[in-house]
Amino acid sequence: MKPGVTMRDVAEKLGISSVTVSKALNDKEGVSEELKEKIKQVAAEMGYQMNMVAKSMREGYTYNIGVVVSERFTSKSHSFYLKFYEQISQVLEEFKYSAILHILTVGDEASLTLPRIYQERKVDGLIVLGQVGKEYIQVLAGSSAPLAFLDFYTEQSTIDCVITDNFYGMYEMTNYLIQCGHRKLAFVGNLYATSSIQDRFLGFYKSLLEHHIPLLPDNIITDRDEEGWWVDFQLPEELPTAFVCNCDLVAYNLILSLNKNGVRVPEDCSVVGFDNDLFSTLASPQVTTVEVNMNEMARTAARSIIRKIRGKTSGEGRILVKGKLLIRDSVRSIEV
Repeated sequence: MKPGVTMRDVAEKLGISSVTVSKALNDKEGVSEELKEKIKQVAAEMGYQMNMVAKSMREGYTYNIGVVVSERFTSKSHSFYLKFYEQISQVLEEFKYSAILHILTVGDEASLTLPRIYQERKVDGLIVLGQVGKEYIQVLAGSSAPLAFLDFYTEQSTIDCVITDNFYGMYEMTNYLIQCGHRKLAFVGNLYATSSIQDRFLGFYKSLLEHHIPLLPDNIITDRDEEGWWVDFQLPEELPTAFVCNCDLVAYNLILSLNKNGVRVPEDCSVVGFDNDLFSTLASPQVTTVEVNMNEMARTAARSIIRKIRGKTSGEGRILVKGKLLIRDSVRSIEV
């Protein structure tokens, strides 16, 4: 890398003015998108590095975005959110921003304490990854921080919420199970825990209604309490032919529990999940699931929060990103 490359060097290379280079590298108006991309490409090839400290002081931005994750989503078993944070960090780097992770403790959430990184003005905005309580959402909404919620949504219509299409993903999954001959289906998940679980249940239930399949009360099986902490499965006396789990970690744990009780998957019953995280492939057999498009969700949330920071949008509401059905070995076709 050539040291000390300046905007003037880039300008001379392209035969344009330093002002044009400055506008392009700072994403300002007055330069066509085609020329912007060419300038950025040449600057990168020449080894130009922007002085972010000077840029921050000049423009009044930190170029940091806080990623807030509830403590209950950060255990070793929650690889999904750690992987999501990695995606957000990588995408923000493309926009010349850095991600700062903030773990929201149970105590801070209960006492409605805003993240220190926000209070000390270390970030320009906050992406909240994973469900937080209603009262805490109200405190966030009442702050001056530009916000984006990721992987859950709220009744606050002014806050952008980027979610996977939970409803349709689980609707499609349940239709697939019914096509495989399953008529006795159970849903595994606490319907009051998160908005994602609720929407996945509603997609599941819509499929049952369309196929005139009754849903027995005993076939809604809780996996966690309303605070998000895991509880033991209470399985019905008569096992369904298929368990529809709200996420892959639950599917993984359920398969282990069934195996301990002498129930084979998929020979005795089928199990499906959602997310396509690590646990879907660690399970034996590997779990049929819905793949969440993390990169597109992270990219959408990054664009949303940066536009808000720049004052270019008043909010887009709920933004859906489509998932993809992945068929693996945990489902068996049965005779209708």
